[in-house]
Amino acid sequence: MLQLDRDALRAALPWDALIEALAAMFREGCEAPLRHRHTMPGEGGAENTLLLMPAWRAHGHTGVKIVHVAPGNAARGEPAVHAAYLLSDATTGAPLALMDGGELTDRRTAAASLLAARHLARADSARLLLLGAGKVARALAEGYAACFALKDIAIWSRSAARAGRLAADLAAHGLPARATPHPDPAAADIVSAATLAVEPLVRGADVRPGTHVDLVGAYRPDMRESDGALLARATLVVDTRAGAMAEAGDIVQAIAEGAITAAHVAADLAELCRGAHPGRREAAEVTVFKSVGWAGEDLAAAALAYARAR
Repeated sequence: MLQLDRDALRAALPWDALIEALAAMFREGCEAPLRHRHTMPGEGGAENTLLLMPAWRAHGHTGVKIVHVAPGNAARGEPAVHAAYLLSDATTGAPLALMDGGELTDRRTAAASLLAARHLARADSARLLLLGAGKVARALAEGYAACFALKDIAIWSRSAARAGRLAADLAAHGLPARATPHPDPAAADIVSAATLAVEPLVRGADVRPGTHVDLVGAYRPDMRESDGALLARATLVVDTRAGAMAEAGDIVQAIAEGAITAAHVAADLAELCRGAHPGRREAAEVTVFKSVGWAGEDLAAAALAYARAR
């Protein structure tokens, strides 16, 4: 059985190929039940989460990701998420590869945002505001820089030290990154949030016309990175409707507050990829992409990595 660690996955999943693999999966589909979510006590009264994400395609591959989310790890300087992915043959059930689930998640999560931005962000977007300084934030910075001619990447985190370290590392690799103590959505063309926030970080009143907002972090109904006013003024796209309505705190809470209804979701990624929705229609349009993760993304990324690594 092939084993792929973080470095092997980075080499096997270049952004262009990964985005195309995800686009094909969204167009063609697969069997991917809503993820199984279980809570358990963490340190200091915090709540840890165990996620199980299976997906399969007949006569192709099956895969399952096991994810542990431990928010308390951040205080120790450790990743909040640990994961492993097992890819198998769908016909025989034979295991094919065991992969670093964290790197797989980071890259496919960023690639889903990049796929959405291909349809929703202005092609001339040059200024990125990145909220968060974890592993997903790093992948987002690298991915957006690969897909857009960025002139500025402003990074904010509740931990100024983490934002500074990420900005310095990205700058050392040639990206126009800097840490900022005061995030300004009005100065950005793209705002990408990858945090564990439970209170809005991006408000509708602070976003200027033409901005694309990418909401990645709030994966539970009690979490959110935006307020209802932002979603109400935006063309809202989700990765999957079922996942968004069950788990996306930004949307679930905005509906509960009366800011929007479920009908405000203009499209999901499958509809964008199939051409059923045009994506951005006007330069001044505010667009929002909200993702909670879909097991089909993991399967697409894992199958691509296996094929390239062989």
